[in-house]
Amino acid sequence: MVELADEHKAPPTFVDAWKRFFLGKPLINEDLEHEALSNPIALGALSPDAVSSTAYGPEQILIELLPAAGLAAFTLILPLGGIILLILALVTASYRQVVMVYTQRGGSYVVARSNFGPKIAQLSSAALLIDYVVTVAIQCSAGTVAVVSAVPSLGPYHLEITVGALLLLSFGNLRGMKEAGRLFAVPVYAFAAMMTALIVTGVVREIIGNLPTYDPEHIPGAVTIHQGNGFIMGATILVLLRSFANGGTSLTGVEAIADAVNVFRQPQGPNARKALTMMACLLGFLLFGVIWLAHVTHATPYAAGYPSMLSEIARAVFGGGAIGNVLFVMLQAASALILFFGANTSFNGFPALTSFVAEDSFLPRPMMKRGHKLVFSNAIIVLTVASTTLVLVTDGSVDAVVPLYAMGVFMGFSICGYGMTKYHLGHRDPGWRRKLAINLSAAVLSTIIVLIFAIAKFTEGAWLVCVVFPILVVALMRLNREYRSENAVLEMQLTEPHDLQKYPHHTVVVLVDHFDFATIEALHYASGLHADKLRAVHFIIDTRHAQRLQDRWQHFQDEIPLQMLECPDRYLSRAAQELVMREIEDDPGTKVTVLLPRRTYAPLVGRLLHDRTADKMAGAISRVDGATAQIVAYDVGSRIAQATATARSEKDSLRAAKKDVPARS
Repeated sequence: MVELADEHKAPPTFVDAWKRFFLGKPLINEDLEHEALSNPIALGALSPDAVSSTAYGPEQILIELLPAAGLAAFTLILPLGGIILLILALVTASYRQVVMVYTQRGGSYVVARSNFGPKIAQLSSAALLIDYVVTVAIQCSAGTVAVVSAVPSLGPYHLEITVGALLLLSFGNLRGMKEAGRLFAVPVYAFAAMMTALIVTGVVREIIGNLPTYDPEHIPGAVTIHQGNGFIMGATILVLLRSFANGGTSLTGVEAIADAVNVFRQPQGPNARKALTMMACLLGFLLFGVIWLAHVTHATPYAAGYPSMLSEIARAVFGGGAIGNVLFVMLQAASALILFFGANTSFNGFPALTSFVAEDSFLPRPMMKRGHKLVFSNAIIVLTVASTTLVLVTDGSVDAVVPLYAMGVFMGFSICGYGMTKYHLGHRDPGWRRKLAINLSAAVLSTIIVLIFAIAKFTEGAWLVCVVFPILVVALMRLNREYRSENAVLEMQLTEPHDLQKYPHHTVVVLVDHFDFATIEALHYASGLHADKLRAVHFIIDTRHAQRLQDRWQHFQDEIPLQMLECPDRYLSRAAQELVMREIEDDPGTKVTVLLPRRTYAPLVGRLLHDRTADKMAGAISRVDGATAQIVAYDVGSRIAQATATARSEKDSLRAAKKDVPARS
């Protein structure tokens, strides 16, 4: 490859300079390859979303149970937790097969596309797109809860902290943060270590008999507690389903390893399967440990959302001494870090998914474009805007986002399970019946959970997903139909010979609005086309302007006369179209090329101070058979900057010369 010499390189634009200042030096395509990760580092890098859910999942169960079942909620949480662990085992067994078959990025979308085709796969893509947006919102909100639980004085600023953390993550990803690495593994292992210390200490203190127990009915600020102990009082089937739906958020993130099998070292499938199993075991241990400690300590969620139930458990387990306070702060710091870093899972998964979907022509193709730091910048910006909007609408509340959260995840589980079921029916590898039973069971159970969410949490926000999901699927289909229509028009049938059409005559028309350098450049370009006929045309909208233009045109009058045409309705696009049609009608078989001078400015100035008439006229002209519209751009903005720099240089030289005169005298 040959690089341009420095003197031939174009000066950077304002946007380029801005990107370099905020994002750093741009990366080249050769920097795209990354080093494969070992299992321990990959486990830490890909599991923050899943492992961190133990910080709020059990709390969400009690938020639903306590107002309806009273103190019986602390008993009911155990069987509900057992069911959630059973689902975790089944989903993990299903994804253990996925990572052995599909080793590229994409997870359930790739499974669905491979087995059902790209159209059905949009059900999976819509579910995952929603889930990624909600994941960022809930992880950042939960991370803020961990912070304000340790420092209650920051409570009034929880929304600002959440949005700030979200924007910081977005900025870091725009600068090219890796989707995996030691940096992301540290919070996971720190959180796992602190949670293990919490669970072991709590169980030991329970066995010894000195573990404190809260009195939920007399805690100021706690959620409403139903007065009664009975299982029947208020604990209806609907309440249990809603509690189970809330607890299902603990399983989000299980698919993260299946979405990124390609980052593992060879053999990728077996290594990803080991990491997935380790993550599921760690998640199951921490989840049941927190549920058990909530059961024995009667730690109670607060109506305001903070302090968190996990922090209340930590206060009871670690105690109030110096060592207990240090351990409490360490746990809250680890919780905040893993929750914030868990949001980064979406900043890696969302751009990768949108690039796959855009490649299949179901999303705008700019989503495939890598930006300044070789990341999918457009997708990161879209995710940032959508998740920030969700945080602002819900006021940074974890409880408000939970109904939206797990539906997308379990829809992905369902479609992935059905896809693997079809795969086994088609391939019938050794042991396929057992594998089919696992995948089909996981798919059916996940579908049931989605229905539970849709029914039990409908009035609490699940209706939004029920509305947005079909709209998003229809929009993806509609966009794909538009792309297919465009391709049908633009692509040639390569199996048939196509000769370039030759025209006996060529007419070039330059549309003139002002007499300036932009018009002169267009005329020079037109003369180089060696057309049979060259015309300069002005559509009269303002008679005084037309007269001034006619007077100034005297310089070109002998070579190219300026023809004035009335345009009383000021519809320039139609006037240009009719001009071309008359030209072709008067000289059948002629080719008409219309040149439209366009002055380009700085992006903001151009949008505010100037219209896009040339683009509209070019579109109208190009619809006429035998006509071509070409915009001849003249960059005014760069010439203004150049003239300003020259004038400044001359002024500095003059000022220096004036200072030099007295010195010589």
